[in-house]
Amino acid sequence: MRKILYAAMLWLLSLTANAQVILNTEGQDPQYVETIKGRAQKIVDGLQLTDAQKAENVRNIIANRYFLLNDIHSKYGKDQQEARDAELYKHHFELASALALYLTDEQIDAVKDGMTYGRLQRDYKAQLEMIPSLTDEEKAQILIWLKEAREYAMDAADSKGKHFWFDKYRGRTNNWLSARGYDLKKERDAWMKRIEEAKKQ
Repeated sequence: MRKILYAAMLWLLSLTANAQVILNTEGQDPQYVETIKGRAQKIVDGLQLTDAQKAENVRNIIANRYFLLNDIHSKYGKDQQEARDAELYKHHFELASALALYLTDEQIDAVKDGMTYGRLQRDYKAQLEMIPSLTDEEKAQILIWLKEAREYAMDAADSKGKHFWFDKYRGRTNNWLSARGYDLKKERDAWMKRIEEAKKQ
């Protein structure tokens, strides 16, 4: 009986995965739609998916996410931040859930990076290069905070808002490292010196 139920579940999942994801353009400006389609397609191109239907579905999921975020941010004024944040949170996990039908966890992370200008990878790499003596525990904590920043950044209204969250968490990280005894100015100056020396080679 269990085997039958398991097979039925796999069959239903396959049907869902093969279904076409419709691009939800209702009420959207045509020029904005084309801009978002291009932005979403660029992210999908980076995944190098070989299945054309899967690639289109993923593109439409990402584009629909942008449309939803735009609708939410346009709906609320500056004095309605709590209501806006509540609605953003309500929908926050829908993107990863929808993408999970087509992508691996690593690919979903790549989509998140694409939607946040790759800041997580760049900031993490820079942190490791600036302070080579970081312990494994410290590296893990920095990465945890960067992933948290990325989740907030994904729901931001624009590029300024997305960068804000990474800058905010970089400040938190720097304060934490300073409290652990790191001289960040000294570390940064030494890093810049290493970069200049590498350029001369």
